[in-house]
Amino acid sequence: MHVLQSVIFFAGGWTVSMKMMRSVFYGLLTIYLIAALFSLIFSLLLSFTSLHESSLEGVVTAFSFLLLFIGGFVAGGKGKEKGWILGALTGVFYAVINFMFQFLGRDSGFTLEQTAYYTFFLLAATAGGVFGVNASGKRSKKA
Repeated sequence: MHVLQSVIFFAGGWTVSMKMMRSVFYGLLTIYLIAALFSLIFSLLLSFTSLHESSLEGVVTAFSFLLLFIGGFVAGGKGKEKGWILGALTGVFYAVINFMFQFLGRDSGFTLEQTAYYTFFLLAATAGGVFGVNASGKRSKKA
């Protein structure tokens, strides 16, 4: 039973432990909490100023890349090793969650443009994971 609790995913020779999944969870939580906060700020800006949605598209896109980098950074920092895997998993889970909302809520899949965005989101989260591990300094000891 302990083996099932410590290793939840095995594919292609890689195992992902509960510690790693917890790190990915913290990365995703960070992404969605910051996104919710800034969605509120952007909606207030749109409501109470003369700004239009189209004027914020570039800002929102750049902010999205930054958010994925930050989420990967948090995941890598929490995991303290294999940052590229933690960052990539954070990006993949982010894409899957958003796809599920879009597919189930709007009955549509990703467009080619969205697929390109999510590919670059994945790369941003992966880079964040690598930087997060290196910034955490103290590496976890292997048994």
